[in-house]
Amino acid sequence: MFYDFSILTSKIHSWLLAHCDSGWTTLLEMVIVGLCVITLFVVLGLIFVYMERKVAAFMQFRLGPNRVGPKGTLQAVADTVKLLMKEGFTPQAADMFLFNLAPFIVLSVSMLALAPLPFAKGLQIYDINIGVFYLSAVSSISVIGILIAGWASNNKYSLLGAMRSGAQIVSYELSAGLSVIAIVAFTGSMSLSDIVESQRTGWWIFKGHIPAVIAFVIFIIAGTAELNRAPFDMAEAESELTGGFHTEYTGMRFAMFFLAEYVNMFVVCAIGATLFLGGWMPLHFGNLEGFNHIMDYVPPFVWFFGKTFFLVWVIMWFRWTFPRLRIDQLLTLEWKYLMPISLVNMIIVAFVVIMKWHF
Repeated sequence: MFYDFSILTSKIHSWLLAHCDSGWTTLLEMVIVGLCVITLFVVLGLIFVYMERKVAAFMQFRLGPNRVGPKGTLQAVADTVKLLMKEGFTPQAADMFLFNLAPFIVLSVSMLALAPLPFAKGLQIYDINIGVFYLSAVSSISVIGILIAGWASNNKYSLLGAMRSGAQIVSYELSAGLSVIAIVAFTGSMSLSDIVESQRTGWWIFKGHIPAVIAFVIFIIAGTAELNRAPFDMAEAESELTGGFHTEYTGMRFAMFFLAEYVNMFVVCAIGATLFLGGWMPLHFGNLEGFNHIMDYVPPFVWFFGKTFFLVWVIMWFRWTFPRLRIDQLLTLEWKYLMPISLVNMIIVAFVVIMKWHF
């Protein structure tokens, strides 16, 4: 492996220690990481808004944004400026404190979920040995922000959308969690760094045989449902609920919900790429040294973002291909199909691991 960012991060840490005491060094490192995360959020938001429109246009044989900037690339920037200039309106009967708190909770959860994700070797905010458990715990907090937003708005449409979202996210978390556990069983570790390292001789979607493929498909479906994106966008179904849980939000508070949706999509796809597609690990095949050596020349963050953006494209593809489900169909899909399949698949995974049939 030619690229190891731990050397760079160690030099930065050593330089800060040479000029500051340990307390100030820790604080400055947190500030640097925070600025990097905020910058990543802004860049991802701009890229995904443009990408969403272009994917939609491609699916519908249209051009998409093509006026503002070259090939419409500045359209997302213009939309951001528009949101920044819009007045923030708060309904008179709303719970002021909770109404303003909800978007911060949703966006903060997205930031917390980025912490254990390894972008490259040595390029990780917080390498924790229970990274998978941490992600499962943190990701479930976002539903609290959505429920608060719906209740505090004092709007029947918002409350109905929030309740739908709560039922949906809590339900689909079970299938998504079982899919993740399948890879934990294969790897024998909950550390995301260890999971990536275990795929040095091949990604788990190949090494884990059919059970890994089934877990991957279920993870993508359940992940799309947890994101409240079409065809699972019952929480903000425009044709039924005008805007769902964020009906009453305007200006920057609406922009925070909007940005959180895209960042959460990035996080879900990054988790899927890390667990099933090797994360930053290049494409390796067993002991094919020549091929593996050539693949190592591609920088790891290129692999990571390439795989993640591929999964983002798949989720966008879902949105512009399938019609929206009814709420009863949505819950039926989870409890009568995905959940039983996940449980049976977990038993198969356990059997494959015990028999050591995986590569």
